[in-house]
Amino acid sequence: MWEGISLGLSTAITPLNILMVFVGCFAGTFIGMLPGLGPISAIALMIPITYGFDPASGMILMAGVYYGAVFGGSTSSILINAPGIAGTVATAFDGYPLAQKGQAGKALAIAAYSSFTGGTIGAIFLLVAAPALASVALSFQSSDYLVLMILGLTAVSAFTAPGQVIKALMATVLGLMISTVGTDPSAGVQRYTFGSLDLVDGISFLLLAMATFALSEALMAVLKRDESSEKTRDASVGGMGSLKVTRQELRSIAPTVGRSSILGFFIGVLPGAGATIASFLAYGMERTVASAKDKLGFGKGSLKGLAAPETANNAACTGSFVPLLTLGIPGSGTTAVMLGALISYGVQPGPRLFQEAPDVFWSVIVSMYLGNIVLLILNLPLIPYIAKLLALPRPVLIPLILFFSLIGVYLVSFNTFDIYMMAAFAVAAIILRLLAFPMAPLILGFILGDMIEDNLRRALSIYDGSIAFLWERPLTLAITLLTVLTLVVPLIRTVNTWRRMRWAAASGDGE
Repeated sequence: MWEGISLGLSTAITPLNILMVFVGCFAGTFIGMLPGLGPISAIALMIPITYGFDPASGMILMAGVYYGAVFGGSTSSILINAPGIAGTVATAFDGYPLAQKGQAGKALAIAAYSSFTGGTIGAIFLLVAAPALASVALSFQSSDYLVLMILGLTAVSAFTAPGQVIKALMATVLGLMISTVGTDPSAGVQRYTFGSLDLVDGISFLLLAMATFALSEALMAVLKRDESSEKTRDASVGGMGSLKVTRQELRSIAPTVGRSSILGFFIGVLPGAGATIASFLAYGMERTVASAKDKLGFGKGSLKGLAAPETANNAACTGSFVPLLTLGIPGSGTTAVMLGALISYGVQPGPRLFQEAPDVFWSVIVSMYLGNIVLLILNLPLIPYIAKLLALPRPVLIPLILFFSLIGVYLVSFNTFDIYMMAAFAVAAIILRLLAFPMAPLILGFILGDMIEDNLRRALSIYDGSIAFLWERPLTLAITLLTVLTLVVPLIRTVNTWRRMRWAAASGDGE
């Protein structure tokens, strides 16, 4: 291993490859900030540029674009509540409320520190344990993935106010229903398209995310436009706030960052899981383990609620290179494009990559650590300038949000039907928000819907239509029991709280 690390270090620190790290991180950061342009599009554009480079340099550039885009995606989530990629949806839950309170600088700084720490810890794990973790990834089967996705759905309890669990579950079911629109991946028949060719490919994540978060937020601001709230908003949003994070705040989020780094990396190792599930699970885990006082702050600008998903999604990005490099299995759309790039270079990823192209394997891993340092150096000085976006007058800021939302969706498909559908979803989201339905469970159900369906089909086909896979495989059974505990523990707490309140009321009446 030490020979491999030295080989990777000597390859990664050549002037050309250091330049590739800088260019990849810089380009990825700004691409991630723009809703509609995700890492998949960016990496696809980079492939023709890298044909003149050796495979190691090309992969270093594309890896920089990948984690740079996830790093930069938090910016639009925090500032304008517009998560351009699925992995930064959970960042908006507490990042955007912090920005509304006039603490955009602190929110962006914590996001930068959390991303750096998660990516760095992930890179160290990748360096030390990549070959061993490859066998762990291979041990997962469809049934294990299915219950893992269901475990991810249990995170809806993290996004609900007290007494609103039923509404969160209803929103989750609605998200699952929306994910079924399009073409059945198994039978190839159309489902719920109503004869429209525009719905054959289903509804895109970007369209739904922009409609339910950015567009509905902007329209809600217009609807609630009274002078007192406008003065309050202008006073709070006008200032960026300090970038300084106190020692006490750092100590409070340190355990969160540590737990989320480990969770995010191991979720990223699993093919098909990725940064999105890692960020939601980390957010849900932190809210579950938080004290009763800290729980009240989640969704209202909690530093732990911001640090957890930001740490986990960057650690998961690093972890996703384990199945890509060691097994030749892409864990996401982005790594699938990178797999194609590797093959086009004449490099076959898989168990023999260590022997056949060790310079590619080890240099990519070492460059990830260097890339996290570069991202921190590039982004911290830019925070004061980026956060000035919030200082724009509201009559200017709201049209800008509308513009980026509409253009971002249109540039993906170049189809005006998507614009009309986005407007319809935004109106529906406003109605649901006025009725106190949370939007996060809807997005979570939509994201996990396809993966749950695919893995359920495979698991049932293996077991001839029987659900015996839930208890016959030890790993599946363990995750199932964890899911049940995750659902039952909050219910027990609620029942105990209700019983104590009833006992207290009865005692008061007796007196």
